[in-house]
Formats: sequence, C-alpha cells, structure tokens
Amino acid sequence: MPDMKVYNSPYPPVEVAKESVFTFLFQSEFSSHPRDRKAFVDGLTGLSITRQQLKELCLSFAHGVRNHFPQLGGLPLKRGDAVLIYSPNSLSWPIMLFGSIAAGLLPTLANSMYTARELAFQWNDSGASIMLVHPLILTVALDALKTLGFSDAESRRRIVIADYGYVKRDGPLGKFIHLDDLLNSGSWHEEEKFAGDLSYQTALLCYSSGTTGKPKGVETMHNNITGMMKMLEPFLPKSEADDSCLAVLLFFHVYGAVNILMNQFYQGVPVVIMLKFDPIEFLQAIEKYKITTVLAVPPMQLVFARHPAVAKYDLKSLKWMTCSAAPLPPSLIHEVRKSLAAVGSTPYLTQGFGCTEASPAVSLTHYDDCFRKAGSVGRLLPNLEGRVVLENGEDAPQGQPGELWVRGPSIMKGYWNNPESTKNSITSDGWYKMGDIVIMDEEGFIYVVDRLKELIKYKGFQVPPAELEDVLIQHPEIADAGVVGIYSEQEVTEVPRAYIVRKPTSKSDPAQVAKEIQSWMESRVAKHKYLRGGVVVIDAIPRSAAGKMLRRELREMAKTEMQKTKAKL
Repeated sequence: MPDMKVYNSPYPPVEVAKESVFTFLFQSEFSSHPRDRKAFVDGLTGLSITRQQLKELCLSFAHGVRNHFPQLGGLPLKRGDAVLIYSPNSLSWPIMLFGSIAAGLLPTLANSMYTARELAFQWNDSGASIMLVHPLILTVALDALKTLGFSDAESRRRIVIADYGYVKRDGPLGKFIHLDDLLNSGSWHEEEKFAGDLSYQTALLCYSSGTTGKPKGVETMHNNITGMMKMLEPFLPKSEADDSCLAVLLFFHVYGAVNILMNQFYQGVPVVIMLKFDPIEFLQAIEKYKITTVLAVPPMQLVFARHPAVAKYDLKSLKWMTCSAAPLPPSLIHEVRKSLAAVGSTPYLTQGFGCTEASPAVSLTHYDDCFRKAGSVGRLLPNLEGRVVLENGEDAPQGQPGELWVRGPSIMKGYWNNPESTKNSITSDGWYKMGDIVIMDEEGFIYVVDRLKELIKYKGFQVPPAELEDVLIQHPEIADAGVVGIYSEQEVTEVPRAYIVRKPTSKSDPAQVAKEIQSWMESRVAKHKYLRGGVVVIDAIPRSAAGKMLRRELREMAKTEMQKTKAKL
C-alpha cells in the first residue's frame, strides 16, 4: 500500500488545555478581559449580564440544581447526569449551559423546533434526568414526557422553566420550578473539576443526524472544546474593546454553542442575543448595538445581498463575518461585498467548514484570504491533519477530489452508546471520515465539491432522509417513499424533496395527494424538515436487488426535473 498523503495545517500547533471548559473560560483566561464588560445582552430588552455576573450566576445555578432542586420537589442529580436544554435563544442559555458544566452535569442540547416525538427520542437516547425548558415551548416538552409515560406530577419533578429575566409566573407556569428558584438558593465557591485525564470526559452532547434515520449523540469532550478555542485564534481578528457579536444562529447547534456562546466569551466579545432570525430585526440590531461580528449561514447572507432594507440602516460597524454550516457560492460572496460597500460597510467575509463531530470547525478562511480565495472553506486549523481519500482507500492525487478525513484533538470521543457507528466513522488510527468530497489545492485551501453522505443540509440544519421516509410511510396513501435534497437557488440551500409511491388501493388524484402530504408532514416534523422541495408521485422507488434504495437515481431524477423547469422558465 502506498504511503499516506497527509496534509498539515500551515499554522503552528497550539497547546490544548486539559481542564474543564468552565475552568478554562472563567479562570485560565478570565482575568485578561474586564470583569465588568458585558458578556451577553438580550437584543430585544437590552437586559445584560457582565462577565463577573455570569460567573456568579453559573455557580449559583450549579449549587441550586445539585443541592436545592430536590428540596423544591425536583429529581436529585449527581455528577455526570445528563440535563436536556430545550429552548430558543435567550439570556438563560449561557447560565444553563455553563452552569450545567460547572455543576458537573452533561448538557444535551435539543432543537427548539422539535416536535414532541423528536424530543422524546433525544430524552430517551441521552438518558436525560431533567429538562430546562423555555416557557414558549413548555407544552411540547410536556407532550414528549407524556408520550414516555410520565404523569403531570412526575414531569414537574423533571422540568425547570428557563426564564431568566422574565417575571411572569402566573397560570400553569406557577406549578413549576423556575430558573430563579435555583439561582437564589446559594452558591458554590468553585466548579466541579475535570483536570488532566478527566478532561477526556464528555462535556457536551449535541445530536448529529446520520443517514440511518436515527440522530446520534456526539460526545464532545472538555479538551475538544478548549482545544477548539485555541485552534481558532490564528484565523480571527484581534478583539477590541468596542467589538460585539450578533447571535442569530441557534445555540442548540454546536456552531452556536461553541463558536458563539463559548468562543466569543473566550475572546472577550459581548454577544447580543436574538430570539429568532428576522431580516429587519437583524439589520436593526446591527445598527442599534454597533455589531462588529456576525456568524451566519448562507441564507442570512442573502439579506445583505438583496434585501431592500439594507440601505435603510447604518451597517458601517461590521468588521468581520464568517459563514459556515453550508456552502457559500463565490457569486454570493461578491454580491454581498458589493451590496455592503454601496452603504459604506466593508467587512471581511470568511468561510468555515466542519461538523458536530469536529467540535465543530475543521477549516477556516483567514480574513486576509477571504476574497482572494472566494469559494474555499479555508485551510486546516492548527493541530489538525487531513487526508483526501478515494473510494478504494488510497489517497487522491493533489488537486483531485476525494473524501476528507481529519485527525486531531478536536475530534469527538465517539457516538453516544453507539460503538458500531463510532467504529464506522473513526479508523483505528484516529482518522474521522467526514463524508464530504473535497479538493485540496496547492496552497492547502479546501473546496467542498460534493457530499458522500446522504444527509440533507437545510440552512445549516441536518435533515436525515431516512427519518422523513419513516414518517411518510405512516401516511395511509403511501406504499413507499424516498427523500433527497435538491438545491434551491432562491433560498441558497438544500431543501428536502419526497418521491412517493401510492398504495394500489389509492384512488385520489396524484397532484392532490402530493399537496396534502406536504401539509400533513408539517404537523409531524420540525420546521426545517418541511418538504420544501415538493412531493412527486412515481410508480416505484428505485432499489437494488438487495432492496437498498438507490438514492443516487432519485437525485438524478430530481436534477432532470429541475433542468426541465429551468428550461421552461
């Protein structure tokens, strides 16, 4: 077998701190930034938490959840127990996330748009003991626990209402334990420690959807995260006293949890939190808070490129933006640059690339290269090695496409309670198979050209086709179903498209069935899993002799249909 062709980062290696994420953030580097500097700001109300206040709140939460929660009727917790966070972006998030780690608990982050069925799966799979729930989605949480057999009283023992900064506690909310109840019960002097070898314990359990239809818990270790924050430093402009970051990306996603909540705090940059993404509110917040940093996904860049309201707001404060979670076309990069320049704003626009399993970044474009190398997702982060591997297991020649494999200190411990998936994803010598087809140029810049895995990525969210297929075949009109992703130029992202085979007994009109199924699915899956690519009725789902779905044929079918549609237009 020929020697491996290993690509190394052009940046010198960094030292990975072997300690708790909380210890790293609040002790190791805490003194390098003013303690009275704002750490997090509610973008709607302006309510803020300073760095010192946040540390105190987190240690109070740790004491409250471990010592006072049982006294209030809650479930007793011990070090290592999993706590599920189910909330849209809010000022409660940094307290819950950092406070859980300080308490020695294992936070597992659930998509705030999950249905009860999806939430129940993560609760069961993660082995969560309690759930921290935003009031807006409490009903879904209760429905999830009810489907698992919990009575109303038992559910209340396992729920904390995550409502920091809000005072409404009347009606049904009055029956529950609230975040403030835990914060006002005392405090720990210091956090639970994870020094040395203990830093290899799991610190974060996000869920990554595989192609088998079942989301998998990704075990992100303490030293994965502390390493990631050091590994990102060479790519980022040095933070200044007037910097601020706008948090639009959802915190349940590893991109939001690590790159915004944790890394911006580490960099000393105040984070302005938005509950949800709205184009006008997005632009208003940039002007109001003089935002300098925006972490985004490609559809958000469409606002800068094409929204007429861009000309109405002062966006000159913007210095640096990065885009990740899905490919950003070079044409859109230049369109954004031109649109912002027209209103006097000239930020860098870089691209990053990674996945939950890599904690999350693998590569990033340095701001000096962002326009020269438009379309590239940058070069490998420090401490990372990469290979570009052909289907036969050999390394691709320079400049030729192959699957990207990476190895280094930010690669996950493995999949939660899933040794088979871990073995299939990580080789015995530590290479993680990313499933993305890339080309590495002569300067070490990575270009993503395709995806080996069947996962659909809608605006950065992972949509497993098999999961949608499992739901579709429950419809009384459907005998078989296949789902693929198609690219929407309008939304600048992939969208799920379903191909269905009707049961022989079905007498409904095919067009009417297709329309009905789109609506039917919207009541059963999270919003990002909607069949925005449409539903197409066909005679048979293409399958191999062994019965395996030939998804590539469905993708080719979709491609042909899209080309015909374009030709008509």
